[in-house]
Amino acid sequence: MNDRAGRRRARRLAIGTAVVLALAGMNGPWLYRFGTAKYHQYQINKPEYKAANGKWEIVQFPKEYRQNTIHAALLRTGKVLLVAGSGNNQDNFDAKRFDTRIWDPVKGTIKKVPTPSDLFCTGHTQLANGNLLIAGGTKRYEKLKGDVTKAGGLMIVHNENPDKPITLPAGTTFTGKEGGKTFVSKDPVVVERATKVFDKKTGKFLRNDPGLGRIYVEAQKSGRKYETGTQDNYRIQGLTGADARNTYGIAQKLALDKKDFQGIRDAFEFDPVAEKYIKVDPMKEARWYPTLTTLSDGRILSVSGLDDIGQLVPGKNEVFDPKTRKWTYTPKIRQFPTYPALFLMQNGKIFYSGSNAGYGPDNVGRDPGIWDVASNRFTKIPGLSDAKEMETSGTVLLPPAQDEKFMVIGGGGVGESAQSSNRTRIVDLKADSPRFVDGPALEKGTRYPQASILPDDSVLVSGGSEDYRGRGNSNILQARLYHPDTNTFESVADPLVGRNYHSGSLLLPDGRVMFFGSDSLYGDAANTKPGVFEQRIEIYTPPYLYRDSRPSLSGGPQTIARGASGTFTSPQASVIKKVRLIRPSASTHVTDVDQRSVEMKFTVSGDKVKVTMPGNKNLVQSGWYMLFVDDDQGTPSKAQWVRVP
Repeated sequence: MNDRAGRRRARRLAIGTAVVLALAGMNGPWLYRFGTAKYHQYQINKPEYKAANGKWEIVQFPKEYRQNTIHAALLRTGKVLLVAGSGNNQDNFDAKRFDTRIWDPVKGTIKKVPTPSDLFCTGHTQLANGNLLIAGGTKRYEKLKGDVTKAGGLMIVHNENPDKPITLPAGTTFTGKEGGKTFVSKDPVVVERATKVFDKKTGKFLRNDPGLGRIYVEAQKSGRKYETGTQDNYRIQGLTGADARNTYGIAQKLALDKKDFQGIRDAFEFDPVAEKYIKVDPMKEARWYPTLTTLSDGRILSVSGLDDIGQLVPGKNEVFDPKTRKWTYTPKIRQFPTYPALFLMQNGKIFYSGSNAGYGPDNVGRDPGIWDVASNRFTKIPGLSDAKEMETSGTVLLPPAQDEKFMVIGGGGVGESAQSSNRTRIVDLKADSPRFVDGPALEKGTRYPQASILPDDSVLVSGGSEDYRGRGNSNILQARLYHPDTNTFESVADPLVGRNYHSGSLLLPDGRVMFFGSDSLYGDAANTKPGVFEQRIEIYTPPYLYRDSRPSLSGGPQTIARGASGTFTSPQASVIKKVRLIRPSASTHVTDVDQRSVEMKFTVSGDKVKVTMPGNKNLVQSGWYMLFVDDDQGTPSKAQWVRVP
């Protein structure tokens, strides 16, 4: 532990001892509780406590501006985009009440923004032009088993005609050849033409591999008697001649089982200056719970999600070209669970940490590794502890980004498991043979931990719960600063609000950290009362902002190319020890693949600070960044916004 951390711990222990002594003389349990609360408030507001531990404060919006915030992103204007969509509320969905807010943390203003689709459980990432790309969302809410009245499920439509695709409209009926039961499609489906297969050596024609289409079907009437028990082949009514011979359906059991959420193909750019959504070309696949990650060439990779029939997208990934605003499929298929944590590496490949947020088989796409998207080669990384408890874990690229070390934090078992992990795992991707090793442990098993990189190179780790969606009143009201240089955690002030599912955090330009959301399944320890969505925003002010002064930064260019330099003015230039370039966050479901803190080389002359941008386009992707300088006490300036073309 470094000296500064040791001094802080000593101050905390002294304060704790004072609390015990002060309360020892109090009489009665009510007076004890009253005295404890009052004394606690007194202590945490003392200047020396805040200087050692920081401080949490709650921001409560006026009632008409509150919403169930699911997604948040810091915009290049310094404002925060807060997206709810329907906010995990079936009534909002049915009424098409889709919400977005823009909050200015400096002025304290908030305004509503028209929201064109249900962007609940969408994916998002920062674009080079400063816009936010948003893709996917909700087409249908889940139906629990007891709420499903009509048997239904997935129908795979086969087309054995190599000469043409076939389109089946919504309302197409499928009748089982064996069972004789009839089901109706809910949406149209295009079934691609069959593929001719030839012998590679002789060139001789071997067969036609049928084109496949996926569609959700359900029985025409309610009741269990319309369920099927086994796989069946289905004739498609309305087809004649060759189409009838070449096109047919195959379905497994069609039953009254739970029906999962369904995704949409809609995609938008959010313009932070105009403060509005701009519709772009829809994705090829509908996606609910997708991850968007920037590739080496500046295009955006969209991965995983539940499709428009509630099935995990079968590894059909796609990329968005910001120049054409169009989507194309990647040439090869690779499947991941939903909201996979995917990060661009300095060599242009993609690192998958194993973190994810929900849906998918427990034996498909869960191993961490390095993915070459072009060749589809995937190299697994060994050594991951609690490998079966990676769902709802968080992953962060430790500062500085040049070191290419990642930390995986907490996590839990697949699905609604009560299992949770207190592990942190660290991997150095620059090592000759990368391998996970355990970092410092958390005090409790933690699902949904939030991690935000701070400009002094520490990482704030806070929140989460010990159980799925905070069951059993298991939210964790603890916060820690992780110090990469010493590989240690330092306890700081406890948050005031519990945060679990549907929560997130992001660094603000003034060096504070904003927390949003939380969607507890139950509201009591006995799991008898329904939970209430947490609509309050909470701000953490780190200890470094309670020092006597902080450096300032002004002037300088707004644009700095990779490999180029820019000169800024700071009266405290002589004590500047670090310059950091931090990409703004886009956070949801324990997934924030945008945030990274890049070390900037610099020189000082008088009151001038000359900074040099690294040249690697994969390390510093095109876009807008926050530029911070830190003094010799580790106190950061407010950020200057800089664009990397």
